[in-house]
Amino acid sequence: MSTVLDTKVALVTGASSGIGRATALALSEAGARVAVGGRRAGRLASLAREAAGEVLVLEMDVTDPRSVRDAVTATVERFGALDIVVNNAGVMLSGAVLGADTAEWTRMVETNLLGSMYTVHSALPHLLAAKGAVVQISSTSGRVSSAASGAYAATKFGITAFSEALRQEVTEQGVRVVVIEPGFVSTELTSHITDPVMQAAAKSMAESMRTLDPDDIAAAVLYAVTQPDHVAVNEILIRPTDQTR
Repeated sequence: MSTVLDTKVALVTGASSGIGRATALALSEAGARVAVGGRRAGRLASLAREAAGEVLVLEMDVTDPRSVRDAVTATVERFGALDIVVNNAGVMLSGAVLGADTAEWTRMVETNLLGSMYTVHSALPHLLAAKGAVVQISSTSGRVSSAASGAYAATKFGITAFSEALRQEVTEQGVRVVVIEPGFVSTELTSHITDPVMQAAAKSMAESMRTLDPDDIAAAVLYAVTQPDHVAVNEILIRPTDQTR
């Protein structure tokens, strides 16, 4: 096992599958002690058994500020510090504005945007003490919006705006803020879509290219958080080679 992150403590949200799971495993392999948060405890327990190092399993709902506070507190109580937060929890419910179920908009705002904001708010005192890092898993949709993804893109643009303001507030105090913007990744994210037309479009898009793997994004996270203290990798955009937009 690599020890490049030995002594470091990380919290990964949305760790039960996809990018979050791959990132938690990569951080553990690099020597970090990792707290993994999510709503599917069984999957998190499986992750903990597979990990190279010590893992704390946390049932966590990022839309609930109390749940987030409790998760951060439990992490610090278990490991004594918090050096890295990876805000990965998210949901993608694509669909046109006309006829949209606005409850889905609320769910995306609460999970993707407010969830990451709540986590930063709770973790920031510990990250300041550790001169740590915040990693925000955003999307290419946080750079370029497109038809039938307006609400989802709005949450990702919001993450970018919040992250830049946060960076300006904390960079001189030694906290690094990283925004990672993946293109099409082979995860269960598209399975959340309820609109049949958008489901079919997502399936067609996936079949048209060599998609990214969650491990590709985990490698980018690891790259960003293992740079020397004076190096801040603030933004990483990663698309499949075959993806045109």
